[in-house]
Amino acid sequence: MKGLVVGYYNCPADGTATVATASSRSLGLESKSSFTAQFDLVKANLKAGKARIFYGIHSSFSAVALAGLGPEDGGYSEREERDEKREAIRTAMAVASKDLREVGCSDVTIDPCGDPEAAAEGVYLSTFVFEELKEKKKQAITFQVLGRENPETLNLWSQGVIKAEAQNLARYLMEMPANLMTPTIFAQEAEKHLAPLGVRVQAHDREWAEKMSMGSFLSVSNGSHEPCVFLEMTYQKASNPSDPPIALVGKGITFDSGGTSLKVPSTLMDYMRADMGGGAVIVGALFAIATLKVPVNIKALIPLTENMPGGGATKVADVVYAMNGKAIQIMNTDAEGRLVLADALCYADTFSPRLVIDIATLTGAIGVALGAAACGVFTNSTSDWNKLRICGEQTGDRMWRMPLWEFYKKSMIDAADLGDVSNISSYGPGGGSCTAAGFLSIFTKCERWMHWDMAGVMHHTSANNLPHTGSGMSGRPTRTLIAFLQELASVPASK
Repeated sequence: MKGLVVGYYNCPADGTATVATASSRSLGLESKSSFTAQFDLVKANLKAGKARIFYGIHSSFSAVALAGLGPEDGGYSEREERDEKREAIRTAMAVASKDLREVGCSDVTIDPCGDPEAAAEGVYLSTFVFEELKEKKKQAITFQVLGRENPETLNLWSQGVIKAEAQNLARYLMEMPANLMTPTIFAQEAEKHLAPLGVRVQAHDREWAEKMSMGSFLSVSNGSHEPCVFLEMTYQKASNPSDPPIALVGKGITFDSGGTSLKVPSTLMDYMRADMGGGAVIVGALFAIATLKVPVNIKALIPLTENMPGGGATKVADVVYAMNGKAIQIMNTDAEGRLVLADALCYADTFSPRLVIDIATLTGAIGVALGAAACGVFTNSTSDWNKLRICGEQTGDRMWRMPLWEFYKKSMIDAADLGDVSNISSYGPGGGSCTAAGFLSIFTKCERWMHWDMAGVMHHTSANNLPHTGSGMSGRPTRTLIAFLQELASVPASK
């Protein structure tokens, strides 16, 4: 069954949905009595983010969904720190397309609403379902954009599709149960999706990590029977191949039990199949960057392992050595993400990157601070932060800067009486995301470094989800990372 989604803005005078988008006006629906009779009944209640389905009003479409877009003059909101008009389009197209799927539509045409990219993002993000392991699957649904004969419309729509599919790839990797997404399988998935696009994928084994003196990373892997993998991916498409790369470092814990500092209660472990969310976001972003052929050099690093309490597992108060020679006193084996990132950050420095970005589901504390509204960002570069903030405003997947003060790093050093630095703070649980960032700062020499703590946005429930993403693993902030990399590619590597 064919369906159509058209957008309607609210009239400023009375708040009713009576202003059709330019593309939907081209269909001439308002001239049909069968349409106006139904429309008059619902226009007063067609609010932003709501949809109503009409039948028998267009010869080419069995069902037509009217989607409320809110005020036509919407735009950037200083209070919300995002483009509200773009977000309204994503939400409206998401709600309407899901409604049409529920009534049996399998071929749906989407009104671009003046922003084909945002419309495509809303549609493809909202209709993602993880059902690879189910015997019975939902009916497949295809989408196309109204006005696709216009090259600009089709190009922007295609970009939105690619960015949404990139986020959905991250969601797929995060949703898969840990027994089916081991370090080895994750590396294979990365190669499957990225190698055909020209990304060089190398899966280094334990012996390689030992030669690189990655004692911190390896300490986390010691309790698991699954082999660890240090995944290295290279994308080199800048106009000058010798330009320094942007280094992306992603946490790759494919399951986190807490190790010998076992998570209590065990119900906390359910989502820990997605503790490699930082790595998943990077794979998703690389998929989009390579597909779009963005002219930039990228070195992506993902240390992959499980954190398990097996016989060889790290014990509390053990001391291990990172690649830079720092002696790390491990006082909580459930603070393992920072341990694998420490060696990956050291390795990233060997490529003399222009910028280092590490992304991780690192601390529950960031969720306490920000909830699911934004990803926390720690950085020593205000100019890079300003660019990133604007990217988050445009994607609707917002970022929030957190303090990276010496106060927090000192707390990690002061807590170590056996080594150079502890993996937990001497100040107690307060400021947990900040002290974790302080710890990581010890392992990078890059003058432009960003740490993204995505733990608060990794998973959506029915209570905190974005309307265009829904419940489950979110894949956030993949699209913001893509936008940021595109922005960085537009300026010389020296800036």
